[in-house]
Amino acid sequence: MTADIDDRFYDRADAHIHLVKEHVREIGRGKVSASFMYAAARFNAWVSACGFGSAEEMRTAKDETVEYFVAQHRAMLIQNLDDYSKNFSEYMRPPRCVA
Repeated sequence: MTADIDDRFYDRADAHIHLVKEHVREIGRGKVSASFMYAAARFNAWVSACGFGSAEEMRTAKDETVEYFVAQHRAMLIQNLDDYSKNFSEYMRPPRCVA
């Protein structure tokens, strides 16, 4: 994860997490997780497209773009899995898991 995280980084992340937890109550963790991942992928495709001057340029950089986002997601996932395993008893006390 990048070292230059702005002051509102975690506030924005928490806002998204609070929103998806509302959906979890309605439909369940698995389906919400799939929708959330799709939304992140769709948004990141848009962010990437904004940085290119043409569709061809975007197609040419596709593998590099995918590698960047996969590496970022992997690093963030590992960091959060480590955090949850270290703080499991605190984070997972009932009623932490809904639906």
